[in-house]
Amino acid sequence: MRESLNVKHRILQLVRSQEGWGVTYTSTEICTLKGSTEKIHCTYTYPPRIHGNVTVLETASWFTEGKDQVPVDLRTQTEYADRVQYQCGEKECTLVIEDLRESDSAEYKFRFTTNQPGGGYTAKRGVVLSVTVLQVEVTKTSPILWPSWAELRCSRSCHVTDGESFVWFKNGLKTDTGNSFMKAYFGKEDSVSCAVRGHEKFPSASVCVRRPTCNKVTYTDRSICAPKGSSVDISCTYSPGNGVVSKSWFNPHNNNHLLRDKDRVQLHETEAGRSTLRIRDLRDTDSAEYRFKFKTRDFEWGNDLPGTTLTVTNLQVQVNRIIAVHESYTDVELKCHSSCKPAAHRSYIWFRNGQKNTIQQTSKYRDNFHLEDNVSCAFKGYEDHQSPLVYPLKLPSIFASPSGEIVEGMSVNLTCFTYANPAAKNTLYKGNQTLPLGSAGIYNFSSISSEDRGIYSCKSEDQHSVSLVLDVQYAPKLPSVSVSSSGVISEGTSVTLSCSSDANPAANYTWYKEDEDSPKASGNNFTISDFSAENGGNYYCEAQNSRGRRRSRFHLIEGEGPWKFLVSVLIKVISLLFFVVSSLLLIRERCLKNQLRTQERPEYSIEMVDYQNVTIPTSETNLIHSAIPT
Repeated sequence: MRESLNVKHRILQLVRSQEGWGVTYTSTEICTLKGSTEKIHCTYTYPPRIHGNVTVLETASWFTEGKDQVPVDLRTQTEYADRVQYQCGEKECTLVIEDLRESDSAEYKFRFTTNQPGGGYTAKRGVVLSVTVLQVEVTKTSPILWPSWAELRCSRSCHVTDGESFVWFKNGLKTDTGNSFMKAYFGKEDSVSCAVRGHEKFPSASVCVRRPTCNKVTYTDRSICAPKGSSVDISCTYSPGNGVVSKSWFNPHNNNHLLRDKDRVQLHETEAGRSTLRIRDLRDTDSAEYRFKFKTRDFEWGNDLPGTTLTVTNLQVQVNRIIAVHESYTDVELKCHSSCKPAAHRSYIWFRNGQKNTIQQTSKYRDNFHLEDNVSCAFKGYEDHQSPLVYPLKLPSIFASPSGEIVEGMSVNLTCFTYANPAAKNTLYKGNQTLPLGSAGIYNFSSISSEDRGIYSCKSEDQHSVSLVLDVQYAPKLPSVSVSSSGVISEGTSVTLSCSSDANPAANYTWYKEDEDSPKASGNNFTISDFSAENGGNYYCEAQNSRGRRRSRFHLIEGEGPWKFLVSVLIKVISLLFFVVSSLLLIRERCLKNQLRTQERPEYSIEMVDYQNVTIPTSETNLIHSAIPT
């Protein structure tokens, strides 16, 4: 669960996005409490390819700018030892800082690097983190009467989010939940503490309201981590106004079975006002919170304020990472792992082959180890309770052979193994894909290709993992050519040809025109600013790197001269006239047809003629007979 108290700017801020490079923070200002845990999140982007070269992420880290203004990974800084971890995924990364201190207040920035030349990106702005301590301030008081009225304020150094709720404790007892102000009547022995609701385990110190001294309990440590089997002292100071009738330690979350174990639990009070709970032969079940309470004749300390949290842990040496493998030794970073949160409250002691290392006192230990070396660790002050012995070289290792530059087409062996006897089982991964290992933990690329580039991980049975970035160099693939204009290009205009090719290392480009020996230009772009008909023709580009060269296919550029322009205009005019005339004729034809359909037909009458009574002249009779066929 997120433990920040205030996020001033919740809108996403894009720090930079230039040519595909950028970092975006979820928050730009965070206010949080001392002792809490904070998560600072960002997402980042980078171009998938540059000049055809596939981009591969290499490192990702968080930093604060020091005196030299040089980015230094927080994980390597002593003041953040055991308190910082990264939770990173695909183009996103979260910085987790535990056990926050006021000195952690700073601006935190993100940086990542890739395989591209100059492909590192450092954000210019970051997230401003402010670590604060709650304090109770007495703002107003009434004349000295008992009980008397007073106004209190729960304050801190950074901005408080509007509507945030607070919890108030009076004499160790929760009395009010509301805003950052409290108005109440107080006796002369009363003390008050405050906390942010939901973060009651980080309360302010108890403050006397009316007098310099009052009833209160102050714990020496809020959290203690100790190894299993050891002894621990949990102590506090208390200030009763009158004589104490009774006092005791208790666990608010169980039935106090441990505190009734007289063989392992003892109470000590070496001085007035200081009580110590001593637990011997610690067990896993002793992990709990312990609180102190006392009674006087007319007062009882409340049970709601948090006390001291005890964590009982088993120490274990783990292989954090392999720096380098040499012929006779291996450069390894080890970590003394425990379940303590936060682990930074402890100093560590390392033992190598039974000898104490007096220099290294953090949970991480880096050195050159040989096959016969054994290592253990312990908390400082608990040197008699060391972790089990570990042989650091019983860990996975991964390397490629031949060493040096790997070129496409070579036969390459990738070895994933563990220096151990008996032999250990390991698994080789590329991303989420499992690769089958042959004898001696070898995976063979008979003819390695550009697609085999990437990050390979070798994981042991106990889930330790190491990684290797496998870089494969290859000659340029078939270049592709694109042009800024399509079709026929008019005279006087500008045209740009672009060439790209997948290559490693990145390719250089040269432009040529067909049947010409001299190059026209260099670079992946070739621009003709004032095009003319003479510039037309077939062009191609050549990509080359240290591994070879490759020509593109021809790309034809057709120019449009003045006579071509006139012909094209004439053709367009004739086509337009033909279209107009055809349309008019079609319309006229349709109109005539419509008129014929609507015109009325004429009436015809047939009159019967009696040809017997008709007298036909002789000349006409001869004409009729000649007309009638026989």
